[in-house]
Amino acid sequence: MLALSCERDDICASSTPTTPSLIIDLLDNANPDNQKSVVGLLVVGVDNDFILPGFNIATVNQLILPLRTDADTTQFRLIKEASINDNSTPDDDNDDFIDGNEDIITINYTRREVYVSRACGFKTIFENVTLDIEEDSENWMLSTQSLTRNRSIEDETTAHFSISH
Repeated sequence: MLALSCERDDICASSTPTTPSLIIDLLDNANPDNQKSVVGLLVVGVDNDFILPGFNIATVNQLILPLRTDADTTQFRLIKEASINDNSTPDDDNDDFIDGNEDIITINYTRREVYVSRACGFKTIFENVTLDIEEDSENWMLSTQSLTRNRSIEDETTAHFSISH
């Protein structure tokens, strides 16, 4: 008896779940059941000053943030009512800086690699996730809450945390 079988091409389908991002709902502190938009939000990586795509001074009520897969901590600067100050030199971008109310969040977690397929390789699952707001004199973010039972991030179907402001 001869058995033949075919295997799908070694192409990772776009519908295949890969390493998930952290999803944070932004809630109204006065009415925590309602989402509330942050006006003029700029999201920047703490250790690399990289502005996240989609968060170049945007108005949003939910954040979708990538977590580092090479470390157990990721930090972001979230700048509310952000604007670019050209330092009175509009023709020189080298001395520009960002104005606004900046809060820093720190996300800590443990990483677990999960095999997806030969074409897709591995994805990272984040477990024991905590989210902390760095205290300063003008915090606009007031509190956080985990929305997942086991504080893990395995998919992108629902929010994982909320931040009240």
